[in-house]
Amino acid sequence: MQTTRGSTPRRGISLDYLYIVIGLIGLFFGGEALVRGSVNIARRLSISPLIIGLTVVGFGTSTPELLVSVQAALRGVPDIAIGNIIGSNIANILLIAGLTCLVWPIRVKAAALRRDLGFMAASALLLVPLFTSGEIARLAGLILVAGLTGYLVWTFKMSRQDAVEVQSTDVQSSIGISLLLVAFGLAALVFGGHFIVNGAVSVARSFGVSEAFIGLTIVAVGTSLPELATSIIAAFRRQSDIAIGNIIGSNIFNVLGILGVTALIAPIPVIARFLTFDLPVMIGASGVLIGLLLTRPQIGRGVGAKMLLGYGIYVFAAQ
Repeated sequence: MQTTRGSTPRRGISLDYLYIVIGLIGLFFGGEALVRGSVNIARRLSISPLIIGLTVVGFGTSTPELLVSVQAALRGVPDIAIGNIIGSNIANILLIAGLTCLVWPIRVKAAALRRDLGFMAASALLLVPLFTSGEIARLAGLILVAGLTGYLVWTFKMSRQDAVEVQSTDVQSSIGISLLLVAFGLAALVFGGHFIVNGAVSVARSFGVSEAFIGLTIVAVGTSLPELATSIIAAFRRQSDIAIGNIIGSNIFNVLGILGVTALIAPIPVIARFLTFDLPVMIGASGVLIGLLLTRPQIGRGVGAKMLLGYGIYVFAAQ
């Protein structure tokens, strides 16, 4: 809708900034509640916080990506569906892991992550033949969802090997209260991300930023804001397992769950740029993260700063 210069556009822009502020508040409190509730559940059930981070937290914070990609498929805009998934995975590693390292160095035992990192790498590489075919059909979507189901079953079967001892002095909430915290946290993250994306897209359009650039950056990063908030809150609370598990779990769920479900709803055509540019960046970033986690006792602030620089270069090159 065209508008003339005057008070109406200013009020619209002011409302957009208010949406962004509301979204940030929702992300902060949602991330805090999700991390606190998840850690309490892990302790109550003698389950490793890493397992909780990989599943409940990682998959839960990917809800915005699921909603955006499914809606994009139903509306006949497949580029947004795929771009959201690939862009979110790149942002999860380079942007979110980088910022998390700046807050507090990531310290996770490599042995506990080996199988999950392998699964993340396999799911990323699986996209190469799917993208090469030019379309992700319903059969491919079924295979992806089946892979996610197998991963979940295997993860929970192995969780007892990663069990932690419960210390009653550390447990401050019942299972019921913890579940309510997790539910509230997920809801606040979803609504917070929704407000921020809507506000940021409107502000960007008011400054004449192209639709393609909005999709690549604001939509992908916006739907990853729950992961960002959760990982940073976890870093402040010195919960490295939750922080890195959230990133790895989200990346696995984005490919196998979100892309799989979206393809089941409607086959997704794949344009050439995803295969030749964005997917190689995602695979390369995944390889860097895997190498760092398996070869270093911790990922410090210097590496985090380099990750952020790498993300900035990617966004610039992707324009």
